[in-house]
Amino acid sequence: MFLNTVRVLVCSLVFPVSYLFSQNTSKIYENKEMPPLEHAYFASGCFWCVEVIFESLVGVTCAESGYAGGHVKNPTYKQVSKGSTGHSETVHVIFNPKIISYQTLVDVYYATQDPTTFGQSPDIGTPYRSMIFTTSDEQHQIVSCTKKKLQRSYSKKILTEIKDFEHFWKAEAYHQDFERRNPNHPYVKRVSKRRFHRFAKLFPHLIKKEYLPTDLH
Repeated sequence: MFLNTVRVLVCSLVFPVSYLFSQNTSKIYENKEMPPLEHAYFASGCFWCVEVIFESLVGVTCAESGYAGGHVKNPTYKQVSKGSTGHSETVHVIFNPKIISYQTLVDVYYATQDPTTFGQSPDIGTPYRSMIFTTSDEQHQIVSCTKKKLQRSYSKKILTEIKDFEHFWKAEAYHQDFERRNPNHPYVKRVSKRRFHRFAKLFPHLIKKEYLPTDLH
């Protein structure tokens, strides 16, 4: 309960500032005692699954579920899920680059999905497609180079779209921290937890202790 409360407070403090820095990596604290946090935006299937993966990483302050890449302002989940707005379910990641690098986030992103499919099973289609929204030239270069290198390891074409970040619309409140708040939800038990466990086996050294599955402690 305490950790969730802290996470909500941090998100409420830093999220509005992200809109002011859509083209360049932002530093949202002026107090020198606070870390210079940066922003990243990733989409790779259902955001319930993706959010918990990124928020579990050491160095990530906050991860929020929302929508990006579409043409409708302030879309609703119902609109996005129909695929008519062009948005993908996206996770906004706020991180401390002195603790975890953007390159590491990108590595985690690619390692926890199949980027050659138009979505992640069982969620296939426009809202669940693989997308990365970059906030700076440096991020764009890292993503482009990583995608190019990884392509050599796949027989099929990597479908991940790389776009300049324009806007992130935060999803409805009930979507935030969905997996942690709804551990017995059928989808969470059948899909999200299994995806997280596969990720945890690959990157146990990057995960906060409170997020590690008990069989990996």
